Amino acid sequence: MDQELVVRARVELLGANRRVVRGVEGLRIYRLLAQVESEVYGSKLAYVLVEASASSVVRELPGRRLALLDEAVAVASALGAANPFRTRVLAKAFAARRELLEGWQAEEM
Repeated sequence: MDQELVVRARVELLGANRRVVRGVEGLRIYRLLAQVESEVYGSKLAYVLVEASASSVVRELPGRRLALLDEAVAVASALGAANPFRTRVLAKAFAARRELLEGWQAEEM
């Protein structure tokens, strides 16, 4: 892992002055930092992935939405059982994924 990229991501995170950085910027930052400290940044990554799956950018791209939600489920599942955010973000990711799949099934009928 390139330590300069990690430091730059942490500086951007601090400079954002928000509890959770959202959007493309948040995805980039949390994907990078979750590789280094998954227990610290994994829950935020999963949360931002679920949000991104509902954005107007991918609303009409169900395959991309599903990929984002699958990544969110994988990230949240990988968090340790002791992580206080694991259950909540995992439930949110599963619910969003289930809703998307149910929407596909309803369209097929």
